[in-house]
Amino acid sequence: MSRIAATFAALQAQKRKALIPFITAGFPYPDITPELMLGMVAAGADVIELGVPFSDPSADGPVIQAAGDKALAAGIGLRQVLEMVRTFRQKNGTTPVVLMGYANPIERYNQLHQAGGDNAFARDAAAAGVDGVLVVDYPPEECEGFAAALKKHGLDLIFLLAPTSTDERMEQVARVASGYVYYVSLKGVTGAGTLDTGAVEAMLPRIRQHVRVPVGVGFGIRDAASAKAVAGWPTRW
Repeated sequence: MSRIAATFAALQAQKRKALIPFITAGFPYPDITPELMLGMVAAGADVIELGVPFSDPSADGPVIQAAGDKALAAGIGLRQVLEMVRTFRQKNGTTPVVLMGYANPIERYNQLHQAGGDNAFARDAAAAGVDGVLVVDYPPEECEGFAAALKKHGLDLIFLLAPTSTDERMEQVARVASGYVYYVSLKGVTGAGTLDTGAVEAMLPRIRQHVRVPVGVGFGIRDAASAKAVAGWPTRW
């Protein structure tokens, strides 16, 4: 059983929701990231989403953009992010780590490090201790080969769903998603707007009609009140 599956199984047995915080790798400075990840676990994180800095982050608002810009200026790329995960794994072998980012760094990494027919990114991410990957701009209909490469190395491929997602899109995601799916709870980039908890609660049963993996809710979770509201809904994987 993967670390992600084991974590959600344990949470379900405890009737708890998962806390999945996000940080940008290499921010505010490179060497601190593994220690920040350990601190997040100590503070209650069940899964860590580690942002891979990218110069054109289409889904991110100004705060995460600024963090990514600073990390890029410090020379942080995908290779350095994998090293950070490897360092984290020296002290923590149980908390799942999901890389969250964009297709360009992965495609470039494969160009530079591909060897034979294997997918270099999938191979090296698994070796570093990564558990899952969320790539904002990999649509499900275009990445079945990538999903197969990740699966070969024991990695989960996590997809986004949005308030505008159709039943057809949910079915497409359900065919290739593993680990969990990430429901973008509002229209816009990260940090935009205020969460409409009623609209989110109404959407989740629709998603669960199609998706059998756990559903995470994000983008609009901006304070303790919104987190508490979402965590109060019934747990149904």
